[in-house]
Amino acid sequence: MAGRSGKRTPNSAAASGGAGFEFSFTPAAAGPLIGPRFVNPHRLVIPLYVLAMALLALGAGAWFVDARAEYRQLKQTEAAIRLKLAAAEQRLLEQERILQRLRNDPGFVESAIRRRLSQARPGEVVFRFED
Repeated sequence: MAGRSGKRTPNSAAASGGAGFEFSFTPAAAGPLIGPRFVNPHRLVIPLYVLAMALLALGAGAWFVDARAEYRQLKQTEAAIRLKLAAAEQRLLEQERILQRLRNDPGFVESAIRRRLSQARPGEVVFRFED
């Protein structure tokens, strides 16, 4: 056993009441725990690199999870905006169609005026019904 010394004490056989040996172990001289005697500093380099890479991977993973959640939220926002855009484009097409008819169709202009302004020709009677 390296670092320990066994001592035989002569009175141990007489004190214990039998024939035997008693050993007392004394620890080795206290020294630094990191050094050539206990831990090789070069052996610590690879585990420290592994630990550093593991911490870096955990940090990157946490960042990726946050980025992925933000990406999903932005995709949902984009989908909602695209729906609003499609509805606005439909309204624009309908309004352009109505504008084209107002420019080219005198009968459509007359019916629009009658409907919106409640106008009638001379001699006509307008009946209104409430729903």
